[in-house]
Amino acid sequence: MGILKCGWHMPSFPVDGSSGASFIRQIHQTLEHIHPSIDSVWVDDHLMPWATWQPNTTPYLECATTIASFAAVYPTLRFGASVFCQSYRNPGLLAKMAANLQLLTGGRFIFGIGAGWMQSEYDAYDYAFPAPGVRLTQLEETIQIVKRLWTTAPASFDGTYYHLTNAYCEPRPDPIPPILIGGGGEKRTLRIVANYADWWNIPGGTIETYAHKLSVLKQYCSEIGRDEVTIVKTWSPEAIAVAETEAEAQRIADGSPYNNSTAIIGTPQQVAAQLQPFADLGVEHFIVRLMDFPNTAGLDLFVHEVMPRLKG
Repeated sequence: MGILKCGWHMPSFPVDGSSGASFIRQIHQTLEHIHPSIDSVWVDDHLMPWATWQPNTTPYLECATTIASFAAVYPTLRFGASVFCQSYRNPGLLAKMAANLQLLTGGRFIFGIGAGWMQSEYDAYDYAFPAPGVRLTQLEETIQIVKRLWTTAPASFDGTYYHLTNAYCEPRPDPIPPILIGGGGEKRTLRIVANYADWWNIPGGTIETYAHKLSVLKQYCSEIGRDEVTIVKTWSPEAIAVAETEAEAQRIADGSPYNNSTAIIGTPQQVAAQLQPFADLGVEHFIVRLMDFPNTAGLDLFVHEVMPRLKG
């Protein structure tokens, strides 16, 4: 495993009641301050707030256009979708959008994709919300279509749910973006990860859960003759509150709307101690959401005090 890397899980909506314009300024202020010290920025793909504690009138950023805008301003950073919902865009269009983002960013785009889960959002935007098994089959077909359009011209595909007929995606991406698949379902999702993913992400959960999911993924990789070390392991904690003292970290957590019971809270040494077991299991890229945003103090401490303590 190489050097551990740090990605910032950029908020897609303000947590302090800010307007849309003020929220964009908060993001720029954070990135202007921290961009030399992080490796990547990750943007959620939702159309309205996923958090139950946020009113639906809260400003919310769309994933692909947000990546295009910020990637143009910060050319040293990679940008990833965390993760595209396969249901929200026609698979061929999604492949074209991703290829275009790879072109616009000069090869800095990470194509994250998942099966989708937020039924209230599907209902609000009039998307069909089929059973999980159907959505997972649609996810697999979407990935196949994307890979075909990126590598073949013209491309055709005849699936159960999606189809292509002599479609072109020019210019095809060069290099091809890494495909990150998000999720931990043991019957289908991890099998799809084994077959198609370059990167894998599972959000939240305990070290015991991560270890178990990883063992399932290794088994699926073994069945198809793939070395699981070829899949980049990432992990996204629910949220992190880090400060110079444990009391200050707890104060930040108590004042944040994020769930304290699943957050990582403490001094840099304490936070690093909670993350090290994940690195020991093979996590190479931590994607972190700091609870004191729009303050940059927590992110500063994380990249300068927590990350150096972690051993890959």
